[in-house]
Amino acid sequence: MNENTFMRVEEVAKELGVSKSYAYKIVQQLNAELKSLGYLTISGRVNRKFFLEKLCYGEKEKRDA
Repeated sequence: MNENTFMRVEEVAKELGVSKSYAYKIVQQLNAELKSLGYLTISGRVNRKFFLEKLCYGEKEKRDA
């Protein structure tokens, strides 16, 4: 796996311009959603592609065409 596959909390905080404590909450929320979809998650890290998609920066998948 590429080392850039996951974002650490520090990178999330920098990307969004928020505190590290708030970034932890965001990472926890995103990981909870991934976990509910059946994915394995890593505490303190979030999948970069999922992060970007959820924040409207990534490509949208086909949805209700």
